[in-house]
Amino acid sequence: MSQPVRPSDFATVTSDDLVTGEGVALDLPAASLGLRLASGILDVLVTIISFVVLYIVLAIATIPFGDEALFLAATVLASILTFLAIPATVETLSRGRSVGKIALGLRTVRDDGGPISFHHALVRALIGFVEIYALSGAPAFFSIMLSSRGKRLGDYAAGTYVVRDRVPLRLPMPPTMPPQLHAWARRTDLAALPTGTALAVRQFLGRLPTLDPVSRERVGQALLADVLPHVAPPPPAGAPPELVLAAIVAERRERDLARLRRDDALRNRLLARG
Repeated sequence: MSQPVRPSDFATVTSDDLVTGEGVALDLPAASLGLRLASGILDVLVTIISFVVLYIVLAIATIPFGDEALFLAATVLASILTFLAIPATVETLSRGRSVGKIALGLRTVRDDGGPISFHHALVRALIGFVEIYALSGAPAFFSIMLSSRGKRLGDYAAGTYVVRDRVPLRLPMPPTMPPQLHAWARRTDLAALPTGTALAVRQFLGRLPTLDPVSRERVGQALLADVLPHVAPPPPAGAPPELVLAAIVAERRERDLARLRRDDALRNRLLARG
């Protein structure tokens, strides 16, 4: 006799699983302590060199004025640019990469696996200034060593995760948008789903053909109840749970792709001006 299907059967996430914004579990390993240290050392060297160069340029620019307050302001500006603004901008435009991460094949992603935004990158840079530069990297080292996913304090604060992205992947086809729910999904506010919920929804949709109608309805309703607090307005009355879940996953994917295209366009404009 077959065992009943429960919602919890669709929500198992291992320590090495990365869940994309569409809820796809990928076997991408977390960046190891050694890789994080090597990447961090490269980033620190680049940042210090950038600070020295920018500091000298701004100091020379303030010499003709002979104003000590202006010189102090130039020092503060150089610090903000090199330790906060530039790292956050680089990670945002490069989709979670810094110089060190590019060299080591690493990438920063959200906890649900989607691409990071400027907000995530800025929080990582702010906390990173304290834990890496102000405190000589000790908090970051012990945090990465103790975390199952190699998170430093900035990752915990920003809700991010560093993975190795030079891993060959074979991804299943993402759910398609149900035509009857397209208009609703387009005008819906979608908050980020918790990692376990996103993965459970994705697994449920992938296993629909193997579920009997009773299990499909029961599990679908349970997952929909977990998802609805993150969605507004609610779906049309009477819409099947599996179609609503598929619409949410498909719309989230389209919005992530649209944001990535905007980031590409912005990066191309900046490069063209340079």
